[in-house]
Amino acid sequence: MTDNINAILNVIPYEGDGQSVGVKANISVVGQICHGGIKAYSNNLARRDAIVALRLRNAGYGLTAVLNMEEGALGAQTDNPWFGKTFNPLKDGYTAGGSSGGSAAAVAAGQVDVALGTDTMGSVRIPSSYCGLFGFKPSHDTEMLRGVMPLSTTLDTVGAHGKTLDDVVAVTEVITGRSFAGGTAGEITVLDWGDNVECEPDVKAAFDKLVKKLSGAPTTDLAPYAFTKSRKAGLILSEVEGYDYHQAKLETDPDGFSDFFRGMLEYGSKLPQEKINAAYAHMRTLREANFPNFILMPTAPQTAFKFGDPVPVNQADFTAFANLADRPAVQFPIGTDTDGLPIGAQLVGPRGREADLVATVKGVV
Repeated sequence: MTDNINAILNVIPYEGDGQSVGVKANISVVGQICHGGIKAYSNNLARRDAIVALRLRNAGYGLTAVLNMEEGALGAQTDNPWFGKTFNPLKDGYTAGGSSGGSAAAVAAGQVDVALGTDTMGSVRIPSSYCGLFGFKPSHDTEMLRGVMPLSTTLDTVGAHGKTLDDVVAVTEVITGRSFAGGTAGEITVLDWGDNVECEPDVKAAFDKLVKKLSGAPTTDLAPYAFTKSRKAGLILSEVEGYDYHQAKLETDPDGFSDFFRGMLEYGSKLPQEKINAAYAHMRTLREANFPNFILMPTAPQTAFKFGDPVPVNQADFTAFANLADRPAVQFPIGTDTDGLPIGAQLVGPRGREADLVATVKGVV
């Protein structure tokens, strides 16, 4: 296991009697700086806990660390220009994914028992996949986002990273304020992505091996979801809504944003209105579509990659679906590639039916 992964930005004195929890740096913890990985917010002292942090504290969890993240929660590898790279603890020099890379890496390294991240187009599930963890993204809930610095208020969700399914289920029950006991398992439909997404051979082989165990499960092509096209619509929403949130700070402290992040936000501010309208219309189409209840698919088309290698442009082609269609999803490990790096799959369920999703996942893992 790799040392010096640079996941923890600040240690919080332990005050709970339960599991220790690390919190992504865009989630407010009273007395801590909630900067979202952005230098411009380096004086943004949280005066109260985010609702998810407060719920965990009241349930006996110990909030013990503020964790590194991609600047503004927009990125694929957690290479933060102000706080440095977070490395995957499973392999030297490799990324833990983004944008919640610090959250996943801290759990995988045993620095915290469980961690909170945010997931806008896969930012909990992809790092969990890269680090060999379970990851739970619940349905979108505006109440749960109180005290969270947003990227996209339409797509953002707070989620959990953990080493076991029980761990992420327990945390997600607390942060959503709902019990997932007593759910009913449903029929699983397998994604057939055809030529729409280029998967690494080891990822496809591991996924095919999992599917074989389901013996004749039906398939879906997920239309009208369109993989790369849909992912790009989600990116537009993130850039547009991210600019709306950060606009005032961009004007008063432009140097507090990296050139990359500032450029992404400013791009969103200059998009033609018809392009923005088309992205929102596509999202509404996906939220109204009649998809199968429980859909099994890979989490990421690749395993963790080395810092310095090209960032995979298709990294979120699978995961963006659950955010755009507003569905809960659970990531779970399904094997390793020839270099020993973890491979993950995710099960996506119907909106608001987390209990049934959990019951269905338990029949697969």
